[in-house]
Amino acid sequence: MTEPYACNVATPGADPDRSRRGSSDEEAWRDDVVALVPPLRAFAWSLSHNSADADDLVQETLIKAWSNRDKFEPGTNLRAWLFTILRNTYYTSLSKKRREVPDEDGKHAATLSAPPTQDWSVAIRSLQAALQRLPHEHREALVLVGAAGLTYEEAAEICGCALGTIKSRVNRARAKLLKIMDAEDAGTSDWGPPADP
Repeated sequence: MTEPYACNVATPGADPDRSRRGSSDEEAWRDDVVALVPPLRAFAWSLSHNSADADDLVQETLIKAWSNRDKFEPGTNLRAWLFTILRNTYYTSLSKKRREVPDEDGKHAATLSAPPTQDWSVAIRSLQAALQRLPHEHREALVLVGAAGLTYEEAAEICGCALGTIKSRVNRARAKLLKIMDAEDAGTSDWGPPADP
């Protein structure tokens, strides 16, 4: 018994392996995209600071990528293409949400969660809070290069800026992050080194 939608009739003069090759190309493309979901999710979280929003952002990115896969040029950087779609999708949705009450600092979300009971949870929250104190451009560059593992060239392409600019942003972000973390360890609130006793 044949499957209801299967059709094995060959068109005269057509390449019989063409449909199979197209199918395997689509499967390979899909597998490459699926392999990039974890770094996409990490980048989405760094932008939205909310797990549910990050998941929605990644899902919307994948839908757009699949719908426009014919626009992707084989041989070019798939990771940069997907990160660019995600970044553009985020900023488009951000402009639409200007009328909503923002929870970018996570204060409302923090009231809904239990306090951390393990040291590593406290350290992660401290790092997240320190990242929030960085300027947006610096945080974005640091997350792309440091957390998502993109090259400086890929990050520059995604952010639409020069290679030197992205390197400078990452360098400044790292320096500021260290100052913030050192200040928190010393119990001070400023970014500078702790005062002498």
